[in-house]
Amino acid sequence: MKKPIELSGINNITISGRIGSGATTLAIKLSQSLGWKMVEGGAIMRKINNQAGANIIETNKRPDHFDLEYEEMVKKILREKKNQIIQSHLAGFDARGIEGVFKILVVCEDEEENDKKDIRIDRLINRDKITVAQAKYEVTEREKRNLEKWRRLYADNDETWVYWEKKYYDLVINTYSHNQEETLKIALKAIGLS
Repeated sequence: MKKPIELSGINNITISGRIGSGATTLAIKLSQSLGWKMVEGGAIMRKINNQAGANIIETNKRPDHFDLEYEEMVKKILREKKNQIIQSHLAGFDARGIEGVFKILVVCEDEEENDKKDIRIDRLINRDKITVAQAKYEVTEREKRNLEKWRRLYADNDETWVYWEKKYYDLVINTYSHNQEETLKIALKAIGLS
């Protein structure tokens, strides 16, 4: 990996997004561009779920303390380390109030801000080489179960709370209207590189 590029006022970056939105792809490309370490939340959560004897969708089988400890680990990295890109659903939400963190949300929405679930499902099919039925189930059921758990743990059971609420982020990039290269350029420009 190349020598990390230092950014003015930015110690770490979080990248969040719904399943299949393009957050992992952006995190990988940004990590390569900056020479920063990438922490992929999905990979860590898969390991945690395996330890709990559950697949990635069975969040109800994962004890709450795993989620709470994971989110505290993310916060600790963001407070104590530098030149880290944390890609996870809640990373931007976790980073609230932590100085020097630039929070990016990746969405896949049409002009009226309607989620393009069909495109997210298609991306999952291509990325993970799974069937349409498997991808639909993962996008729908995993997101539903995650939200149920996280609303209980972090949002006092607020049924309207979503981690992709744009107010938590410094930059929102729409991958419905931007390809991978354009998405990376938007992110680089926003953090002071062009």
